Amino acid sequence: MILIENTCISDDVADQFFVCDLNACKGACCVEGDSGAPLEESELPILKQIYPKVKPYLSADGIKAIEEQGVYTTDWEGDLVTPTIGNRECAYAIYDQAGVLKCGIEQAHLDGKIDFQKPVSCHLYPIRITKYDQYEALNYDQWSICTAACTLGRSLGVPVYKFLKAPLVRKYGEKWYAQLVQEIEGTHPAAQKS
Repeated sequence: MILIENTCISDDVADQFFVCDLNACKGACCVEGDSGAPLEESELPILKQIYPKVKPYLSADGIKAIEEQGVYTTDWEGDLVTPTIGNRECAYAIYDQAGVLKCGIEQAHLDGKIDFQKPVSCHLYPIRITKYDQYEALNYDQWSICTAACTLGRSLGVPVYKFLKAPLVRKYGEKWYAQLVQEIEGTHPAAQKS
C-alpha cells in the first residue's frame, strides 16, 4: 500500500500490467457492470453544459435514455452515475464502424467541440476510487473483460500506473504523480523491471 497526501494506493497499481486492447474487448467496460460510470459532483454542471454539443454524437437510444433519466442519475446505492440504455451500456457510449464502443463525450472532445475529455472515472479505468471521510482509496479493478488488456500490458511491460499517467495527473496533479512514481520505482520490484 502506498500513502500519498489523502490517497491510499493499492500495490496492484504498481505491480499489475495493463494496456487497453479495444480490438479484443470492444469497449466492454462501457456496457458491463451494475450501473453507469461513477461521476464526481463537480462533473454534473459540466455534463449539463456540454450535452447540446455531445448530443449529435450519440445514438438515438442514448439520447432517449438521457432525455428520460437526465444527463446524470443516481444508482441503487445512491451514487452519481451516467445514465444507461436498458441498464446496459452507458448512454454516452457510441459504436464505431468496427463495432467498438467508445465515448461520445470523448469524441466531441477529440473533434474540438468541448474542453471536457470524459468523466474522470472512465479516464482512470481500471482504477476505481472509493471515497472515505479522510482519504480516497485507489484500487485496481481486476475483471475478466480486461484479460486481453492485462496480457497486452504484460507483453509490453506497462504497469497500471504508467498506462494511467494522464488521468492520474488530471485527477491529482503532476507533483502527486511524481511522488507516486518515486514511491513505486523505489520500492516495487515489478516496476523497477519495466
